[in-house]
This record gives sequence, structure tokens and C-alpha cells, in this order.
Amino acid sequence: MQTEKIGFIGTGTISDAMVRGLLTKPAALAQVMISPRNAEIAKRLAADFAEVSIATDNQAVINASDMVVLAVRPQIAKDVLSGLTFRKGQSVLSVIAATDRKTLLEWIGADVHLVQAIPLPFVADREGVTAVFPPDPHVAALFSVLGTAVECETKEEYDLLAAASALMSTVLGIMDVSAAWLEQRGLAKGKGRAYIAPLFASLSQTAVRSDTVPLEELSGEFATKGGLNEQVLSDFQANGGRDALVLALDRVLARIQGAGT
Repeated sequence: MQTEKIGFIGTGTISDAMVRGLLTKPAALAQVMISPRNAEIAKRLAADFAEVSIATDNQAVINASDMVVLAVRPQIAKDVLSGLTFRKGQSVLSVIAATDRKTLLEWIGADVHLVQAIPLPFVADREGVTAVFPPDPHVAALFSVLGTAVECETKEEYDLLAAASALMSTVLGIMDVSAAWLEQRGLAKGKGRAYIAPLFASLSQTAVRSDTVPLEELSGEFATKGGLNEQVLSDFQANGGRDALVLALDRVLARIQGAGT
């Protein structure tokens, strides 16, 4: 990536993760400016990375940056953005959840180059997968440093991936139920998690490495006819597991799509 100045308005979990991922050696940026809103995170980042400076306020972040990352909570975004002045044509990257492009541009009040993205906490370790809309080579290159970028051609694609990102807690919840079940039935404490977590990690890596093989086919390869995996999958589907998951995704998609109306 070319060296540039990136500024962050909002210093929460995602800003912290992005800055750490971008500045881990070898650093991808020459300079990062962050807003002082969360003083604890801001001071910690400035202490950990020489490339980080803390701005006096949000306007100072905009004035000093080539690209401005908007990373505030959606509940306060309107109040924060409406009082700021952006340069015409300035690059703005919004990671604000469940807020559509039209609304963001109204709040910004300037003809900026706006791109939206959904970075996940894993970008701190450069292992994140990030949805980007609309397609933008520069922003895609930024998130390629932090893992993988998936550029969305339409808002519908972007909303679908936003809904899929809501699966994280559920997947970890399945792992928790499984590990707890093992321990409740006699496995020594801690061994359940020590087994389940790498098992899920290996399955994910199999899906990543075999990206040309349909997931249904991969599932079938692990479900030997009459075997234990086939039995659990059959019970999961027969007891409403699949239907519950589809319903949950439909409901979160409706919430995402309704946020901009």
C-alpha cells in the first residue's frame, strides 16, 4: 500500500483492531490520527505505536487525513457527523453498522468519496474478512493487508454479508454448548474447549482451502452413510436447527434493510 494519513473518528473496538492490524510490523501506513473520544484506547494505541497521534478533536482528524474512517456507534453518528466539515472529494470509509449510504451522505453534508465496510475484530491479527461496498481498489487493498476483502457489486450483496457477519456469536455459542456437554458428562474441565475449538478451526480451514467444492458436498464428505456425523446432522435438521438458523438470518437481514428506511 502507498503511504498515507488515515484518521479515525471513534476509538472503539473496531478502530483499535484496524489500527493494530495496519501498524503491526511491517506497518502498512506512515501515519494514523485518532480522535480522543475514548481516552483509554487512544492513549494505549499512541503508546504502542509511534505512528499514532491523538487529535484535539474530530475536525482535526478530518483536516489532517487523506482518508477518514467513521467508526462511531450508529446511535450517535448523526450528532457526531452533522457538526463536521469534510473536504470535497475526500476519501471517507464508513464502518458504522446498519446505516445506509444515502443517510451517511446526508449527515456528512459534502460530496465525498464514500465507501462502506464491515471489518470484524480479527483484522487486528490480519486474519479478517471484510465486506466492501461499492467496489474500490484502494479500500480493498487496505483490507487485504488485514486479511481478505470481499467487494460487493450491489447494496443487496453488502446487506447479505452484513447479515452473515451476525453468525459469529452463534458459532461460538455452538462451541460453548458442545464443550459444556462434554464436561457435564465427565470430561476434565478445559479439555472440551481444547478439543472443540481446534476442531472448528480445522473445519473452517477445510472450507477455505476447498473453495471450489460446494459446502453441501464437503458436509457430505464428513457424513459417512449411517455414521455419527450423518446422525447429528439429521437430528439437527429434524429438530428445527436449519429452519431456526434461516429464520434468524432472515430477521437480521430485514433489520439491516429496514435501518435505512
